[in-house]
Amino acid sequence: MKSPDRSILLPVLTGVIALAGAGAVQAQDERARVLSSKPIIQQVATPREVCQNQTVTVPGHKSGAGALIGGIAGGAMGNAIGGGSGRAVATAIGLFGGAVLGNHIEGRGQPRTQTVQQCSTQTFYENQTVAYDVVYEYAGRRYNVQMPEEPGRYVHVNVQPVIAAPAPRQQMQYRPALPAEPEVVYIGGTRPYPEVYRGHRRDRENEEWDRNWR
Repeated sequence: MKSPDRSILLPVLTGVIALAGAGAVQAQDERARVLSSKPIIQQVATPREVCQNQTVTVPGHKSGAGALIGGIAGGAMGNAIGGGSGRAVATAIGLFGGAVLGNHIEGRGQPRTQTVQQCSTQTFYENQTVAYDVVYEYAGRRYNVQMPEEPGRYVHVNVQPVIAAPAPRQQMQYRPALPAEPEVVYIGGTRPYPEVYRGHRRDRENEEWDRNWR
């Protein structure tokens, strides 16, 4: 399933805006090419109600027809046998006895079978696609993102420029210049350390020195 309206926020580093009073940088909607899209499949537990039909045996029930028929027959017999004032008593005894006898003859009834439906909840596991692992390319770089739906050939990216902070200014360190060593000037007197060169005194230099300073 394609989702053309879904966009991805993508921060992009831009240069420093040096102009005073420049407007705020706004996000732009761009389109990036999809390189690959792989479904992420997981096992998902799904509860379901399962029903099945079963045949069960039900005990029989008395209909009461035996007692009714027996009572009628017994009452008729009592009425026929009795005479005078005793006819009513004979009829009553016949009704009661016939009902008891008819009920006994009918018995408990025959057991019968019937089909009933029994249901229970069971858990089933199914493989379902929960997301898509998408790799797309924008501005020469590749990005990876998970999307709930298949993106298609292109995805919309929301490019948010990020202004880079200026680099810290390097501080120059200065060291004070060392004072020059004072020059020693000899005024008059005898040269303190006559120099010896190859075993001989340098008389010429000594004479020149004496001539200049005496």
